[in-house]
Amino acid sequence: MYEVKILTGNETAAYAAMNSKVRVVAAYPITPATPVVETLSRLVEDGKMQAKFIRVESEHSAMAACIGASAAGSRAFTATSSHGLAYMHEMLHWATNARTPIVMAVANRAIGPGWNIWADLGDALSQRDTGWIQFYCSSNQEIYDTIAMAYRLAEDRKVLLPAMVCYDGFVLSHTSMPVELTKFDDFLSEYEPVWQLDAEDPFTHGNILPPEEFAELRHSIQKSHDRALKLMKKIEEEFYELYGRRTPLILDEYKTEDAEKVIVTMGAIGSEAKVAVDSLREKKIKAGLVRLKSFRPFPEKELKNLLEDKKIFVFDRAISPGSGGPLYNELKSALAFTPVKRITPRIVGVGGIDVTKRTFERALFERKIWIKEVIS
Repeated sequence: MYEVKILTGNETAAYAAMNSKVRVVAAYPITPATPVVETLSRLVEDGKMQAKFIRVESEHSAMAACIGASAAGSRAFTATSSHGLAYMHEMLHWATNARTPIVMAVANRAIGPGWNIWADLGDALSQRDTGWIQFYCSSNQEIYDTIAMAYRLAEDRKVLLPAMVCYDGFVLSHTSMPVELTKFDDFLSEYEPVWQLDAEDPFTHGNILPPEEFAELRHSIQKSHDRALKLMKKIEEEFYELYGRRTPLILDEYKTEDAEKVIVTMGAIGSEAKVAVDSLREKKIKAGLVRLKSFRPFPEKELKNLLEDKKIFVFDRAISPGSGGPLYNELKSALAFTPVKRITPRIVGVGGIDVTKRTFERALFERKIWIKEVIS
């Protein structure tokens, strides 16, 4: 059973945390993610959510509190964005190396200066080497479902990694949509930690590591990412069987079977890309879409199978200066030995510029890499 509520993306993330049996929330505000922890504070205060709500002095402390809570045996959650995520950077490495399966909502926003509060995936993409699993959502329902599935994946003893559930700031964080609020009782039990700090049996953890042991640690994290990809398919299927909602964890494909031109993107603009595909099909252009959900781990094998012999157009809502679009570069590397007809980069929506179906339609035929103007 479920109830339907009209919720913003931020409120959706909060309700997902509550129904995922989160027991510790660390809170520090930053636009556009602040309403996540504001909603959680009300749920805790009203007695609807049984959790400890910790008010900290910074985003760095928020992640430190989550790491401590997870290490002590509690399911932990926080939310942040942009500069707050950057401030957490040191602790993101800590969370991974300590194998604490925290889940964090990230309302993607540009990083300044100059000061910009609008959507840009560069904040989370700049953290891609921390070892966190990264999911990018395109609807509020997807935010809700993905947070529950992220806990199921992160806490598996074959994975034990923290996970970000990312969604475009304001585009999703402040947009209201109907969301099915499923109770996850059949899908998630109370957190059962694989390892746990115990005051009655203290031990040293995370001390100095010699080179060989540190290398082994990082190698084990890579192997966990490899295992996570295999588990995602099983978790997605189990979720579908329980709740009847097909929520992708790895990628979402649309009209790719006979497509000659395939758009590859991720995040909220993936929804607009689907509209563009339909429009292009009406004009007798065989277009298709691959929306990447999991950026880390990167589903290289799945993408190779889908994109062989296609003309590929990669749309990034971020820029890695000196290199280009992060998704484009990852995909170009992954397809280096795969026969594709062409792979073309497109950079759109940086700093919150609107991305419409016309942006996709025109960008498939223009030679410009960087689409800066709003194409209505």
